[in-house]
Amino acid sequence: MSALTGITATALERRLTELLQPTSLQVLDESAAHAGHAGADGSGAGTHFRVRIASPLFEGKPRVARHRLVYDALQEFIDRGLHALAIETF
Repeated sequence: MSALTGITATALERRLTELLQPTSLQVLDESAAHAGHAGADGSGAGTHFRVRIASPLFEGKPRVARHRLVYDALQEFIDRGLHALAIETF
């Protein structure tokens, strides 16, 4: 079983929804644009994602702190091979 198994936009959305209670959330799998990486192999698992998220937990926090909340929420996926994560917080 590949370490990447289960790293999908849907899995990331579930985790972020559970932990950060977003008011707006979009997770895009951009793996196909990165030929040569495992996520571009058509398996359905990804390695490169973009997260656009707004959460009341971000209120009053600087950008670095908001991004840390996202990284902390997705740490399990990072440990399993999530290679690149672009984060846009609102």
